[in-house]
Amino acid sequence: MSGTAAASAAASCRFAHYFVVCGVDTDTGLEPDDGAGESFDQSPIRRSFKSKVLVHYPETTERSPFNKDAVNMLCMPRGLSFRTQADRLDPQFHSFTISFDDGTRSYGFVHTFYEEVTSAQIITAMQTLYQMHHVEHHSSSSASSPSSSSSSSDAESLAGVSGCLGCAGSFEPARDTLYVSKALCLISPLPFLQASRQFLSQLHQAVTSQTAPPLPLESYIHNILYEVPLPPPGRSLRFHGVQGPIVCQRPGADELPLGEYPLGEAFSLLGVDNMVQLLTCALLETQILLYSQDYQRLMTIAEGVTTLLFPFQWQHIYLPIVSTSLHHLLDAPVPFLMGIQRRDGAQRSSLHLPHEANLCFVDIDNHCVETPEDLPAFPDQAELVQELSEVLLRFGLSPQGGVITKPTTTSPRLSSLVLEDLMEDRRNGNLGGEELAVLERLQALAQRCGGGKMSDSGKTLGLFEEEEEELKSAKLNIQIREVFAGRFAAMFGRYEEFVIHSALDLDSWLSNREGTLNFDKGSFLSVQPVTHLRFLSRFLETSMFSFFVDGKVISHWADREPQQQLFDNRLERERLYDTDGVDSRNCSYRKCTTLFESGTEEEHMIKRGWGKKHIAARSQAIEHRLLKADHTAIHPHLLDMRIGQGRHQPGYFPKLQADVLAQGQNTNRTVIPNQGCFSARLMVEICSFQRLQNKHTFARKNLRQAKLLDPSPEAVTQTHREFVDGLLSECRLKTKRMLMERMGKESAELGQGEANITGLQENTLIHSLCDLLERTWGHGLQLKQVRHTHTRHFTHPISSDDLQEHLELSRTLDDGAVPLRGSLLQDVRFIQTMSEGLSDVGQARAWIHLALEKKMLSQHLKELLTNQELLRQLYKPHAFLLFEEEREQFLFHLLSLNTVDYLCFTHVFTSISIQYRVAIIPMKKLSIAMATVNPWVCVSGELGDSGVRQIPKNTQEIFFQCKNLGRLSTLQLGQENSGLLAKCLIDSVMVYNEITGHTYKFPCGRWLGKGVGDGSLERVLIGQLVSPGGEEDAGRWTGTPPELASPSQAVRAVLGSLGSRIQEDMREAANNLVKYFHKHEQERGNLTVLLCGEGGLVPSLEKFLLHGLKTNRLFQRNVFVWDFVEKAVASMETDDQMGDLHGSTLTKGPPCDSLCHYVNAINVSPRNIGKEGKFQLFVCLGIRDQLLFQWLPLLAECPLTARTYEEGALLRDRAAVHSLSRMLHTLNEFTIILETALVKGVDL
Repeated sequence: MSGTAAASAAASCRFAHYFVVCGVDTDTGLEPDDGAGESFDQSPIRRSFKSKVLVHYPETTERSPFNKDAVNMLCMPRGLSFRTQADRLDPQFHSFTISFDDGTRSYGFVHTFYEEVTSAQIITAMQTLYQMHHVEHHSSSSASSPSSSSSSSDAESLAGVSGCLGCAGSFEPARDTLYVSKALCLISPLPFLQASRQFLSQLHQAVTSQTAPPLPLESYIHNILYEVPLPPPGRSLRFHGVQGPIVCQRPGADELPLGEYPLGEAFSLLGVDNMVQLLTCALLETQILLYSQDYQRLMTIAEGVTTLLFPFQWQHIYLPIVSTSLHHLLDAPVPFLMGIQRRDGAQRSSLHLPHEANLCFVDIDNHCVETPEDLPAFPDQAELVQELSEVLLRFGLSPQGGVITKPTTTSPRLSSLVLEDLMEDRRNGNLGGEELAVLERLQALAQRCGGGKMSDSGKTLGLFEEEEEELKSAKLNIQIREVFAGRFAAMFGRYEEFVIHSALDLDSWLSNREGTLNFDKGSFLSVQPVTHLRFLSRFLETSMFSFFVDGKVISHWADREPQQQLFDNRLERERLYDTDGVDSRNCSYRKCTTLFESGTEEEHMIKRGWGKKHIAARSQAIEHRLLKADHTAIHPHLLDMRIGQGRHQPGYFPKLQADVLAQGQNTNRTVIPNQGCFSARLMVEICSFQRLQNKHTFARKNLRQAKLLDPSPEAVTQTHREFVDGLLSECRLKTKRMLMERMGKESAELGQGEANITGLQENTLIHSLCDLLERTWGHGLQLKQVRHTHTRHFTHPISSDDLQEHLELSRTLDDGAVPLRGSLLQDVRFIQTMSEGLSDVGQARAWIHLALEKKMLSQHLKELLTNQELLRQLYKPHAFLLFEEEREQFLFHLLSLNTVDYLCFTHVFTSISIQYRVAIIPMKKLSIAMATVNPWVCVSGELGDSGVRQIPKNTQEIFFQCKNLGRLSTLQLGQENSGLLAKCLIDSVMVYNEITGHTYKFPCGRWLGKGVGDGSLERVLIGQLVSPGGEEDAGRWTGTPPELASPSQAVRAVLGSLGSRIQEDMREAANNLVKYFHKHEQERGNLTVLLCGEGGLVPSLEKFLLHGLKTNRLFQRNVFVWDFVEKAVASMETDDQMGDLHGSTLTKGPPCDSLCHYVNAINVSPRNIGKEGKFQLFVCLGIRDQLLFQWLPLLAECPLTARTYEEGALLRDRAAVHSLSRMLHTLNEFTIILETALVKGVDL
């Protein structure tokens, strides 16, 4: 390894990458921070000014380049703050994170304090600004009231400058001391929150102390930059600050990743319910905006949420602290997790955000979480909240939230660790008599203060209050994280079984990654509890889950990502010891916290598969690492500094000597292990682990995170250009996915394959489409518009006179008189009048559902976007909708959705009132007959029926309003048999949904009237949804079966060949019913169609019974199976009437009795449904009541059958009848529920 490479590798394994000082640059003076968004009405002492990075060491590192502007912005997000001695000068601490393009992060820890201003230039500038402000303020106030003279006004204003001394925001150099904020920052590759806070706090305490530190500050800074390594996994490391030792620890490879941000504080601020909702939003990748006055609270909540996502990882914009100059990122049309500071006195209502439809707004200071509409509940949310509440209560925290916990400002463990170091020095003989006396007094003091007992070696075993609090926080973090890790293990314990490995090698997988299906979502959802499906169906569509599955696929050719390997190892241990074998759909909630409460821990460990790595053992491991360091870094030491450098000046942070901090000195002495000397091996272990973690970042698909922190106009333009490209790509992929899934479902419905999508998944895809459209329309929206303006652009297009005038042009047909059915304006007005109590966001989504179902979405959106002048008024120049080429491609992708049928509006908004139009279509040659008939109709669908609707005489259509019927299935058509010629030949009945534009065709082809056909006065017709322009093909697949003719002599000659075809049709009909009941409930479709429609059970059985049936009708083509059934029942009831029963094998019994009872009940029914209708009712009741398989053998064995059927008829073939009976018997395991229209009027 070369010297440069070795230095780079060593730098990546250091505890800290950079030390930074930010503050006022006395050379450039005061520069107003124009991006702060502050008013000049404020006193200059309250305004923000630009800060600068004064120094940073080292200059840069290869793997973590220093971003000067970004670090300055995050160290001092509000710029410089000035104070006087009248203000509070308490130091503040906050942290931040910087994400890199490869997905890795660095963490910054900032200690901000106030330092007295000694620069005369700065003091003079502040005094001048204050005098100008006072004069302007006095002039503006006096302008509103009359004054005696201008000279007296000037005199009063000058006098007022001195008269306002001591007021808030006043400044007079002769009396006031001016202070300015300065920030000390430590940037580390890992979130060592406590250790970094202690180091910076000790550094500041050394600056403010009247006594000089033992060594110059450069020695301590040099030590932490170049001589303190990262602790190896599963070990702890002690290094030294200015005032005492500091210990940091790192979890092992089999423990949860490092997470020191206090989850107890996060739950105390928001409460358990709000935190669970916030985590749900993060898992579903909604936009999350945090809001607080305290920067550290923003980081605590953000890091807490991302920590609890294990084993999943946030894949989108992650900026817990966003300065005012970066507020343009709130326009981002992608998922994000960002935080902004609350201004003094600001309210939630003062925020105007472009995206609120899919935004989770977290007001931390007011302990409030506003979630998006229609947010699904986390699986077993009530049980999870209860378990988390119990954990918090055991640690003395309220689960309700609203409790503000203040972190300790003193250095934790400092007292006991100093004693421990001194005692170690005493054992090594490094202390003299006077120092020994001091040590003895300190030990006695520790014992009197409750420090604990002394061991044989004289070492204290007790913990002081600060140590106990930190240890308590660490243990609470473990328990809360283990609860969530356990929930994810329960939900995804078998996820590996559904991962699809289709590629032969990694290169081919990467090249086809976009179009590759890696996870069988439908099968996975089919084995989940029903209550979990809404959440899981949406979670499976997220980027974090896709990345997780991609990692599993990649693990076939490369090492697994560390977090995924840890999760998989846990699942393997769980499966190894879990012998319950409980079905995942029926498993009950199992608490993770029961492991802490039982006295028989080993029993639980074995049962749950945790083994020795039990949660309690993990808590003990952290406690052991914190109390007894495994390794000790080299102590700070004198550097090669010139005499006079590094002088201590109390209250002022010194000007650091660049020559000794720019690069490391004596870096070969890195660490001193507590037992033995293996520093070289330790460094190899640390660096190899770091390389392993960085190895898996190539698969991430992050936006260029580093560029997000650049506020320059060029960078902002480029960022939003990337947003535009991302939206277009997302639209292309989303519409492609919707087409593939929907086409798979339609092919299954047509018998061409198995469906691979449930109705729930379809709803999830449409919900994601709504989310995409909302983000697209919200990108670059002018904030001066009212709240929900982007949805008003959907749901309130008539709010603009120009847009209304444009829409009015499309309201009419070619004749300019009739309103255009399906027009944009009409649809919008209908949505506005829906009695659903929808919000603006809800109305926008309802409009999208309606337009998608009508196949008008692309056309409507294009119509909305034609008014270019209006668009330029509503949107900023970087908005997606102002990019014409991308906008046209976007609409083209949406246009492709018109190739498939959706019922998303019909199925979602089930309680609204819909207008229907029914038109009866008679045979063309006999249309005159309709004038003498008084017909009625009753339309039935998935959600109910319309009731009987009388059609007026001399008309063939009717309009009526009723509750949404869902997808239509059957139509009852009847007439009252009144008039001279009360009969007509009906071709079909058409039903139009006037809202969605759907057309249903109900083929008939039968007579309606007495004395003609089968004498029916009422028919039950089976219909289907007709595609636009496809009315001529309606009924081809699922419509009412065509009229069946009697077999001719030629047909009888080939009965054998017809019989095999009829038997195949019977098997297909029965098989379709079996598949129907094995599908997910949301996927099943219409049972009535499978029973009575074309190719259904009723027409197939009718063909079976017509096969070989003799007839004496020479001039009438129609023969009816019901005639045979009636005669067969009559012969069974009167044994001696025919005289043939004595020689048959037919015996009386329950099957025979039930057959006779049902046939008689159908015949005495008041409904005049004709012979075909009676046979249809006979089959439906028999299959529902699980009797049909018994009736067919009875009909076959009836003596009448031999006289009525040809010798080769199927009903006389015992093998065929036996096979059919067995086939029908298999349907008895299913519960068949018939539509009311089929069985109405039958009294059994």
